[in-house]
Amino acid sequence: MTPDTILSLFQHALEVVLMLLMITLIPALVVGLLVSMFQAATQINEMTLSFIPKLIVTIVTLMVAGPWMLRLIMDYTQGLIRNIPYLIG
Repeated sequence: MTPDTILSLFQHALEVVLMLLMITLIPALVVGLLVSMFQAATQINEMTLSFIPKLIVTIVTLMVAGPWMLRLIMDYTQGLIRNIPYLIG
């Protein structure tokens, strides 16, 4: 196993992780920004007001994008398992 192969595997793993994180993180950040703007405009300083909408959006995003995320993880894992003989030898 060469250093180039290890770096390639690591890079692909990081790409998969980033794609999985961004699909849930970006909608939560957008909702958090909108709620923060609403709180600043109305001067409401309630902590749960920002937590509950982000939680709901994250759950809905996971329900909608869950099958795609699972397929991405499965494809990555199957690719790693398929390439074991080439990585060892």
